[in-house]
Amino acid sequence: MGTEGKSAYLVMRHADGFGDVYPLSAGRSITLGRARTCDIVLRDDLCSRQHAEVYFAMGAWYVRDLGSLNGTRVNGDLLDSEWVLTAGDELGLGRTRLLFVEDLSQLPACDTHGGGMVQITRRLGQTRYDLGHAVGDVQSVEERHRLSKDLALLYRLALDMASAGDMPTLAQVVLSGLLEGTLADAAALLRRDPAGWQPQAFLARHQVDYLPPPEAVLHEVSNTREAVLAHHPARQEHLRQLHRQQSKEPYSVVCAPIPTIQEEPHALLYLFCQAPLRTLDAEDLELTVAVAKQYSVAAAALQKRLELAEENQRLKAQIVSEVHLVGTSPAMREVTEQITRVAGTNSTVLIRGESGTGKELVARAIHLSSARRHGPFVCLNCAALAESLLESELFGHEKGAFTGASERKMGKFEAAHGGTLFLDEIGEMPLSAQAKLLRILEGHPYERVGGTEPVQVNVRVVAATNKSLEEAIKHGSFRKDLYFRLHVVEILLPPLRDRRDDIPLLAEYFLQQFVRETGRKIRGLTPRALDRLLAYSWPGNVRELRNVIERAVVLANGPLLDAEDILLSRLEEPPAVPTTDGRSFRPSTLETLEKEHIVKTLDFTDWNKSRAAALLGIERSTLDRKIRAYGLRRPLDKTKE
Repeated sequence: MGTEGKSAYLVMRHADGFGDVYPLSAGRSITLGRARTCDIVLRDDLCSRQHAEVYFAMGAWYVRDLGSLNGTRVNGDLLDSEWVLTAGDELGLGRTRLLFVEDLSQLPACDTHGGGMVQITRRLGQTRYDLGHAVGDVQSVEERHRLSKDLALLYRLALDMASAGDMPTLAQVVLSGLLEGTLADAAALLRRDPAGWQPQAFLARHQVDYLPPPEAVLHEVSNTREAVLAHHPARQEHLRQLHRQQSKEPYSVVCAPIPTIQEEPHALLYLFCQAPLRTLDAEDLELTVAVAKQYSVAAAALQKRLELAEENQRLKAQIVSEVHLVGTSPAMREVTEQITRVAGTNSTVLIRGESGTGKELVARAIHLSSARRHGPFVCLNCAALAESLLESELFGHEKGAFTGASERKMGKFEAAHGGTLFLDEIGEMPLSAQAKLLRILEGHPYERVGGTEPVQVNVRVVAATNKSLEEAIKHGSFRKDLYFRLHVVEILLPPLRDRRDDIPLLAEYFLQQFVRETGRKIRGLTPRALDRLLAYSWPGNVRELRNVIERAVVLANGPLLDAEDILLSRLEEPPAVPTTDGRSFRPSTLETLEKEHIVKTLDFTDWNKSRAAALLGIERSTLDRKIRAYGLRRPLDKTKE
């Protein structure tokens, strides 16, 4: 082929012309393939990662296949050994065609795509930014200056793209950056729809009308997924006749596909010059391709953020819809009114009621109705953790505070900063944690377990209990000062047996909820099923009713829930136990007996509390505390004192 050291070229070949030119240097082997480590990286899924090699030896250029899956062809013939290249040989690697020449003057003439209406002068799939070229790798001072300027622009664009809050803003940021970095008169973001490529965003330096890109350019970009630089053939003539410079087609065009996982691009960045005095060049093409790839990453991240924000709003709306206190009974109306009154304050709230009455639901309703609704709502069950872990869970701990504390941990108070902390089963909190909780409720900072750094939080505390805190104070298991600090606003939740009017509403509410979740075709409950629900005492309260309806929806066979579908618990009352003399004995706790006796005494005195206290042999204030502790309410058919 010539003497040692003679250079040659591989030129990318397309159906309508030639693309990138790759110089070959003697003494250096050139690898071709899809891998980024190859000297010539081919964007072709039919090429192997290491597909072929071109090298100079013994005065000639050779090509050999590197064990590729689809093989390497020269002038259409599949290689089975090394091949000596001569000028004009065409290499075929997958869909890619490369022409081998010793001098660029040996390139054959070719027609431009589109009948001579536009000349595509350059194609580009990868930029120097993709290949990791540094400014120092560029020899020319002018080129180094241009590269440094472009890198600074790409850096600023990356920051501006990351801060964009919606897709239109992101598009305007990108188009503005392209106009800053190139000589283009206008820039546009195009998207494909059934009517073709349409501008989704457009930005111009001055009063320039949108000019659609030539069909030949769109055809080339769509087919090759490579960016193109193209010029109008009449540009040189119009330079000599400036009065004819206004044209219906742009004189200079850069069009770059925005990378996606789809086979064909669905979005393009499009730059054009309207006047022949201005023209786009290969540097503008490089920058546009780099910006297109940046935009692709930024748009995907923004879309994910927007989807997450939408999902977050949907979940919040779902929580709000689920935090629905169902019931029209006077007792529930009073609870709802109390929530409305207390929600607008920062007062500590103590919610009392039997297990399953919905204390957490009331706490969430208070949070969502308050000014803290945009902050976190954090729950902690004080009875679910061992005493040794409760303080760490509440207040957090420092690294090394105890065995297993491998790093600093944020406590529930810190997690609830700016929102609401719900402490369930507050009566089960150990005395050591009660003292620390009291200081926080009084506005003092606290330290994490094993730490000395003060932590100040802004948290509203809502506590709940199903036990008598007054009795716990008597037994020394609950601090009196903490009781008074928690007992600012008290909300008493009635047991379900005391609000039987709400049972049909609750049953229908749970029925509709589980029908939606399971997809079962159940329309409602029969009168027999409702009678069965109303006759039951519901020791598990609303939670038990919810579980009964869920079980019925899952197991029912018909379109309506009937009495046979309502499976109730056997825990309604303790079973009778036979004694040695043949009689039966039904076990009961002292608390239950006391509660039943107080109810009977109040009913006997027509809820005259002073008279009832005298009959029971206790103070009126003691009777009031027991009424609150047991959640007793006067029957609806009784008149007030």
